[in-house]
Amino acid sequence: MNNKQIAGKFDLLAKLMELHDENPFKIRSYANAYLSLRKLEGNLAEMPKDELASIPGVGIAIADKIKELVATGEMEALKKYQQITPSGIQEMLSIRGLGPKKVKQIWKEMDIISVGELLYACNENRLVAFKGFGVKVQEEIKQKAEYFLDSTGKFLYAHIHQVADELLENFKKNYPDQKIFLCGDVRRCMPEVCGIELITDIIKEQIDLAGVIIDLEDDHLYYKGFPVFIYSTSSDRFNYELFKRSCSASFLASFDEQQLKAGDESGIFKTKGVHFIPPEYREDPKTLDIYKETTPLLIQSHDIKGIVHNHSTYSDGLHTLTEMAQYVYQSGYEYFVISDHSKSAGYAGGLTEEKLFAQWQEIDLLNKQYGESFRIFKSIESDILSDGALDYRDEILSQFDLVIASVHSVLNMDEDRATSRLIKAIEHPCTRILGHPTGRLLLARPGYPLNFEKIIDACAANNVVIELNANPQRLDIDWKWIPYCMSKGVLIAVNPDAHSKESIHYIRYGTTVARKGGLTAEMCLNTKSLSEFITWLAV
Repeated sequence: MNNKQIAGKFDLLAKLMELHDENPFKIRSYANAYLSLRKLEGNLAEMPKDELASIPGVGIAIADKIKELVATGEMEALKKYQQITPSGIQEMLSIRGLGPKKVKQIWKEMDIISVGELLYACNENRLVAFKGFGVKVQEEIKQKAEYFLDSTGKFLYAHIHQVADELLENFKKNYPDQKIFLCGDVRRCMPEVCGIELITDIIKEQIDLAGVIIDLEDDHLYYKGFPVFIYSTSSDRFNYELFKRSCSASFLASFDEQQLKAGDESGIFKTKGVHFIPPEYREDPKTLDIYKETTPLLIQSHDIKGIVHNHSTYSDGLHTLTEMAQYVYQSGYEYFVISDHSKSAGYAGGLTEEKLFAQWQEIDLLNKQYGESFRIFKSIESDILSDGALDYRDEILSQFDLVIASVHSVLNMDEDRATSRLIKAIEHPCTRILGHPTGRLLLARPGYPLNFEKIIDACAANNVVIELNANPQRLDIDWKWIPYCMSKGVLIAVNPDAHSKESIHYIRYGTTVARKGGLTAEMCLNTKSLSEFITWLAV
């Protein structure tokens, strides 16, 4: 059990206790423990009890519960409240924006005990009869409930791909002479996947599930908690079935049955007169026309020369500016762009002017130490305010090396308002990058609606780069809009939005999903060398 999972148990315990009107001091202590543990750098599972107890907000009693969790995977105190709380109510607590107070009211006053019932009540306009639930709140809850139900049974690619690779290796070790490949969503590198899909020429009944460590529960297969789907086919149909399960339906429709039987995947592509197209790029049939003319060099993680959009302890990051910069330098990159939150983001420790000046002084000192081999650039993730203005006065904004403009508040907007708000920010002369354009959080929150053609056209007109935020929960801008960006000459910045040293490696998820949209290294901002990046800043 990792730190995040352990911390999450205390968050859930605090919420369940609040539902049941327990001692507010105990509730606060568990909530504080969650806040302390979720950002802790050391491995909680390996810490001795006295070290755990010395963590701020923990103490002996909570240290005992951590030890209990590590040893058994359970916590009796949590189990007690889970047993007396309907499972649907516990699901509601996981819906972003529905806190214990609202959930308690839904449960106790409305007698609703599942997300499905909640959605039905919203559709029947029943929530508005209760105090604190006007039409606007009801509509917001309806949207959250719909999104939750739509997302059930899906997983982030970042959470599943390594487990999928591990399962594939298990199969290969147990069946070295058989054909076995990943297929489906994981092979196509979809941001959201429904499980691990494998195709093999092993007869299904002859697969030793225990040998490859697959669990069987209620006739469903699981590996390390993820659903597993195994498709068995004959050896002579293997390539045909693999290809069918490794592309979109519209891409597949470009091939007739005879072409699909032309040997391995490379052979199938030869029937169209094109070179091999990687599975993640088999989405739009137009890709076939591109590969007839040339073989585009799709971006790869090793093409990235600099790490753009990062946070430090100056705002809500886990590591100091010095630690972040040194880690990026040691990882072999040429430059590092620090983009802490702006002052309006009080929830994230946004930087006042005083903190800004202190950070700039530290950057200047560090740059002197690094000399010509590495460069730290002064940036900010400036909040796009509700009227489209940027945070800070223009005289402050103009002193940054570059400004990333992002929306973090007032997310409930219709398309016209959201589009106008972003375009105003794009047109600000200091804006160089538009950050995570839709504000979406995969499997948790849909983005606000935008007229993307207008947004991209505005970026083209104002020489603004669009971010592909590589955080696995964002992957925003959506890869489907990358071709339009490229057609308009708009560069994409693949940025980790790193809040810790290790999260700079989110870059790999950004480049993976960028390949789905056909992004080339040439059209990515941070594939530029340090000297090229400095030249771009001067334009």
